[in-house]
Formats: sequence, structure tokens, C-alpha cells
Amino acid sequence: MRVWIVLVLCLASQALAAPMEEELIVEEPVPEEVLVEEETVVEEPEVGANPVQVEVGDFDEAIDPEEEVVEDTLDNPCLNHHCKKGKVCEVDESNTPMCVCQDPSTCPPAEAEFEHVCGTDNKTYDTSCHFFATKCTLEGTKKGHKLHLDYIGPCKFIEPCVDSELSEFPLRMRDWLKNVLVTLYERDEENSLLNEKQKLRVKKIYENEKRLQAGEHSLDLLAHDFQKNYNMYIFPVHWQFGQLDQHPSDGYLTHTELAPLRAPLIPMEHCTTRFFDECDSDKDNYIALEEWAACFGLKDQDVDKDLVI
Repeated sequence: MRVWIVLVLCLASQALAAPMEEELIVEEPVPEEVLVEEETVVEEPEVGANPVQVEVGDFDEAIDPEEEVVEDTLDNPCLNHHCKKGKVCEVDESNTPMCVCQDPSTCPPAEAEFEHVCGTDNKTYDTSCHFFATKCTLEGTKKGHKLHLDYIGPCKFIEPCVDSELSEFPLRMRDWLKNVLVTLYERDEENSLLNEKQKLRVKKIYENEKRLQAGEHSLDLLAHDFQKNYNMYIFPVHWQFGQLDQHPSDGYLTHTELAPLRAPLIPMEHCTTRFFDECDSDKDNYIALEEWAACFGLKDQDVDKDLVI
């Protein structure tokens, strides 16, 4: 899994020249009388089918982690009882499994700096395990409700994103998404990274002689290529939306669903938070496919839900 993290960071550092900054936080109404604090911790980065992002489960405390199925659970009912991030299974007096908050002190210490995570409370957590365990203890509180994973790595000063820098971000991001898809296509020998429909679409991009090769390019060249080879960017933008829109897959991105993409980028691209925040044009705390496409410069007539494979 760590090999994929290196790939993510390498691709990001090459294709995304400038840093980013804020984040889109989705807040749900919380009873005023029950207000304590919750904190979100990020676990060791693991990458799923999409090397652009860390696996969603590492950022969403509401998603149950997968565990091996064990046949004999008579002696230990917890073997097949899944708990969300930050919780562990215990049995009560009747031997019934239940999920309780994990003690942060029981989390393994970080072995490398990239395992540290920064919460939206501007506090550095040793690992995602420490983060989610801490957040669990704050369930039902206002602080806990507002606490999310901000980015991977220890907290640091993130420069404000000015308007001129914000306009440059989608230029690099579009090119990056295209290059990531091409890289997946080249490495997908076992057909485990892209499905057949995706491979057919990426193949057209890969074999196009006009494709701008991966590398460090000027903003003028990226802007020119987008105008000249606009059609090459339509599918990558839709593909990334589909990779994120999974919990649930409803055509809208929440803060939690954006986290796997945002968290690794913020330390390198300081306009990340502001970009995704402004993508939510109607300020309803959700980014619809139409809003997402507009953020990346796609035309209204090219927004196609069927491309979100």
C-alpha cells in the first residue's frame, strides 16, 4: 500500500506545481444542548483502485473496515463484528459484541512522518488511529461534529490562496487527472485498476498523438492544451467524481467523500481548500456533478452522468 502512496505523492508533486489551502466542511445540525468535541484522525494512508487518492475508509469514520471472515466465532463474537473507525469491539456480560471507543493510548505509534495527520482543529495527531479514537470520544458534541481530517502530515502554516493562484489550480489538476488515468492504463496488466468501459475511454486518450505528455509544463501551455484538446479532459474529470462519490453514490460529494483527494493535496497545493469550497456554488455543503464539472471548466452540454462509471 505504501508504494501507492509514493506514486500519489510523486504524481502530485510533478503535476501540481502550486500548493493549496482550505476544505469543504459539511455540517449537519447538532442539538445545541449536546455540544462537546469530536476529533477526526487519519489512519496510515492506503490506496485503493484510485492512486489519486487515499482509500476512502481511512478518512470516513462511518465506513466499516473490511476484515477477514473467520468461521469459528463462538469463542469470540468480535471476530466478525465490524466497528467503524475509532471504535473497537468488546463483548458484554451476555457475550454479545458491541462497539466502544478505542483508547488512543492503545494505537500503535507512527513509524514515519507521513503517518501524522492534521485535524481541522489545527492539531497534529500521531496517526489516523489516534485521530479517530479521539474523535470517537467526542461523539455527540459540537466540537466532535465539526472536527474532520484536514490533511496528511503534521500541521503547518498554509499560505492564503489569492484569486490569481486559484484560477491556476484547475489547469494543473485537469492535467494531473489525465496523467493519472494514463498511468493506471499503462500499469493495469491484471485489469484490477480500471474496468473495461474505463479502459476503452482511456485507451483513446493514451493512443492520441496530440496528448500532452506528463511533465512540468507552463500554465500557458496547460491552458492552450485544454482548449486545443478539450475532449481529452472530459472523461478524467467525470472519472474522479465517480471515484469519490461512493458513500453513498448519489451524485453529490460531501466533505467526507472529498477527503481522500483533498488530504494528500493540501500540503502541496495551498489553494485546495478554497477551490473545493468555491466549487459548492450554491453553498449547500454538497458538490453536485454539474458544480464539479464547472469547476474544471467543462461545458454544460458535456456533463454526462453516464461517464461517471
